[in-house]
Amino acid sequence: MKNPVMAASGTFGYGREYADVVDLNRLGALVVKGLLPAPWEGNAPPRLVEVPGGVVNAIGLQNPGIEGFVREYLPFLRPFDVPVVVNVWGRTVEEYGETAARLDGVDGVSGLELNVSCPNVKRGGSAFGTDVRMLARVVRAARRRTRLPLIAKLAPTVPDIGRFARAAEEAGADAVSLINSIPAMVIDVETRRPVLANVTGGLSGPAIHPVAVKLVYEAAQAVSVPVIGIGGISQARDALEFLIAGATAVAVGTAHFSDPEACLTVANGIETYLVRHGLGSVSEIVGTLEV
Repeated sequence: MKNPVMAASGTFGYGREYADVVDLNRLGALVVKGLLPAPWEGNAPPRLVEVPGGVVNAIGLQNPGIEGFVREYLPFLRPFDVPVVVNVWGRTVEEYGETAARLDGVDGVSGLELNVSCPNVKRGGSAFGTDVRMLARVVRAARRRTRLPLIAKLAPTVPDIGRFARAAEEAGADAVSLINSIPAMVIDVETRRPVLANVTGGLSGPAIHPVAVKLVYEAAQAVSVPVIGIGGISQARDALEFLIAGATAVAVGTAHFSDPEACLTVANGIETYLVRHGLGSVSEIVGTLEV
């Protein structure tokens, strides 16, 4: 990675959607939208609603499937000088393993992010990420089927994030990322009906940032593998909080809806901070929180 700022899975699509307005070569890494072995339509609309401090979405992990991604998107991404991390999910433990195996050795794929924490699907997702034994099973299933670096994306709705981060590390994860969106609901008071067709969704954006910082700090205390901080980053200061709390990289998500170049804005801000403080590397601030 040229810098510690990644485009998080979901809001950046498969990279091609932003390529006309963002120099993909300047990203630290690109994490593409979650994939299943076969195409998936996701949830019925409406699937997204803006709220104070963020958005609530219930996209439901719509995706073109592995073959569709490899055929339609990966050829476009290969010429860029940016690591491509593929976010993958499954409805069964075996499906995670299958997806990992089918992407193993595929030219242009630099790593896998195991999504065990999405709150917007009926099967899979957070059902695995909120049970420490199931989390370990998913990571082991993928680890057995791929040589690619594995990142376990953890759920925020667990009583002890350190325990879950350790379980992922012990099962073979090379890194952990957190947090995913927080389960949420929006009601139309005039119709007295849920705004989202899925009834509930996941809250992301600035509103969840302080929660994410706390959980990243706790996870970083519990594991020796790298931690990737995600949640409510819209400016360099937000990313710096994660780094000082112990993250070695960060991922920008919802901010892309209002600023397509949010990743680059954040990366430039981190560089300015390092220069201002006379620091030569991001590693000099990682985990430097004094308590």
